Amino acid sequence: MVGFKNRYLVMEVFLDPNKEFSVDEPVIITKANLEVSIKDSILRNFGECGLASLMNSFPVKYVNPITKLFILRTSREDYRKIWAAITMVKSVGNCPVVFNLLDLSGSIKACKTAALKCDEFNYEQYKLSVGDRLLTTAQQQMQNCLEKIKLLEH
Repeated sequence: MVGFKNRYLVMEVFLDPNKEFSVDEPVIITKANLEVSIKDSILRNFGECGLASLMNSFPVKYVNPITKLFILRTSREDYRKIWAAITMVKSVGNCPVVFNLLDLSGSIKACKTAALKCDEFNYEQYKLSVGDRLLTTAQQQMQNCLEKIKLLEH
């Protein structure tokens, strides 16, 4: 018996790419608003039949609202459709976004390694851009996100 074959996508979200970077982001990236945006894109681009066939195969496994990084699991057969739908997402909430695929992997272990590396690099960039205005709540939230990604399993 063959198990469910997965693909994991590590993606980065760029909020409002036409605007200069600001620390006061208009929308917080969450698991719920990412899933709603992706489902809307699948429905718009692949129809109801496409949405029904992909519904069970794309849970968002991890989201970091500080570094705007997320991990999505999908089936091996459907990852191209999910990837195509994600590239056609124009906004999350009311904020225009652009997605960047950082890593595509067949195992959660390789995906965690790539996501940790990207998260740490992006957090260092965030700390440099914020400077003295870095809050202890942001540091605690980042530590919680790093703990979550280290414990990530199926």
